[in-house]
Amino acid sequence: MHTFKVRDDFTNEDTWRIFRIISEFVDGFEILSNIGKAVSIFGSSRLRTNNKYYKYTEQIAFLLSKAGYAIITGGGPALMEAANKGAKKAKGVSVGLNIQIPSEQKANKYVDVLLDFRYFFVRKVMFVKYAKAFVIMPGGYGTLDEFTEAINLIQTQRIQKFPVILFGSEYWKGMTKWLREVVLKHGNINKSDYELFQITDDPKEVVEIIKKFYGEN
Repeated sequence: MHTFKVRDDFTNEDTWRIFRIISEFVDGFEILSNIGKAVSIFGSSRLRTNNKYYKYTEQIAFLLSKAGYAIITGGGPALMEAANKGAKKAKGVSVGLNIQIPSEQKANKYVDVLLDFRYFFVRKVMFVKYAKAFVIMPGGYGTLDEFTEAINLIQTQRIQKFPVILFGSEYWKGMTKWLREVVLKHGNINKSDYELFQITDDPKEVVEIIKKFYGEN
């Protein structure tokens, strides 16, 4: 007969962690199911109010809100704040999906509907499940993660296709060139995979792309 020594570490919490995960899903589903059609906007947590992309993000969110879309962001500072600010200015629904991280991200003051998450993967499900489109503003690893996961889920038909829009051709040109001239050229994606996203520099065109996709024009 084998006896197992109970270790005093995180592995003993695994079964209880399941309940925390379930509770985050339940809270998210219950609250976000009532927000109506929405667009998730992603972007840097470091670009401040004097940056041109802060102003663009605010304008995009304002226009989308006026078009009847709730705005979902990560709830934090910088471009996330700009998006929530634009939604609030337009008297739209402003949602923040905050994440508990070591740097202690605090929700910005323009969030009206706030959810706090411990688990990134639960939070990411909410971004996708309740969004009619993704708008990807300039950002870092977190922004890239949301972008690549969205197009991968569409590519593998795990979710229905929806508009994924990169804003700022100057910012994204290095990545899009690499995708086209290296990844596509080596056959690791095909032409239709490369066409899963669109690029624009015009806030109004962001709204037009989404509305056209859903036949709202």
